[in-house]
Amino acid sequence: MGIEQELAKLVPQRETLLTIGVFDGVHAGHRYLLERLIQRGKEENLVSGVVTFNPHPQWVLHHDHLPWLSTLEERANGLRELGIDLVAVISFTLEVAQLSAREFVVLLKRYLKMRGLMISRDFALGRGREGNSTLLSALGQEIGFTVETIPPFTIDGEIVSSTLIRQALAQGDVAKVTKLMGHPFNLVGEVIPGERRGQNLGFPTANLDIEPQQALPGNGVYATIAQVDGKQFASATNIGTRPTFGDGRKTVEVHLLDYEGDLYGKQIKTEFVWKLRNEQYFACSEELKSQVKKDIRKAKTILSKELK
Repeated sequence: MGIEQELAKLVPQRETLLTIGVFDGVHAGHRYLLERLIQRGKEENLVSGVVTFNPHPQWVLHHDHLPWLSTLEERANGLRELGIDLVAVISFTLEVAQLSAREFVVLLKRYLKMRGLMISRDFALGRGREGNSTLLSALGQEIGFTVETIPPFTIDGEIVSSTLIRQALAQGDVAKVTKLMGHPFNLVGEVIPGERRGQNLGFPTANLDIEPQQALPGNGVYATIAQVDGKQFASATNIGTRPTFGDGRKTVEVHLLDYEGDLYGKQIKTEFVWKLRNEQYFACSEELKSQVKKDIRKAKTILSKELK
């Protein structure tokens, strides 16, 4: 299906105020722009809309396996929860990549009734990223839409971006990630059979099936909040290759505190609150068991403030 066929399925009731981007993670920087968009849309009686892409343009253009912070469904839900009226998902293809900035905005004007466009300072669209704020403003005057450029959003002197969040996540700094995203980073996966080593040690873990493109926190043990069957549980999550007993494969294993029952086949959402320690090797199972007990005690202390 081509871009025109996709856009033709969306019929806004009124003219729209749009922004364009991937919005991976729907982080605090995105929210700063989106809240301005929603407010301006209400003031001018315009439908607030987001044009986003799937898959990520970096993959199509450069075969760059950029790890995602959120799935397409999570992105779309996050946008709607903020109050965005219209979420237009465009299949990003090489044909779409070859559209000029003029061709792209003409399509948005024709099918999405674009009356205004709100962009970040470094935004660009169209073939060769030709459509910067200067060109888009000129096209707006010619074709009939406004362009507003929003200054970057910073936290602690750093411009908030998906790239910055991925870097903090890879370092295991989930506290910083929470600050940058405006909410805890989370993983969602179905519980699949593991090697039952945790159960043999007295600490059964749920082995999560995570998509390979999903961004992960750096290897280590984390205090987390696990959600399953509509309930929340304090938990400790290990990410890594399990150097004491593992076979080198990276796994995500969640130990739910005070949970009883079979988790196989269930879907667990795990929110990362704090890093407890780095991944490490233990000479024997007793050393590992002793450390796991310490991890659980520390996790309980940290999460008691979160689960009141």
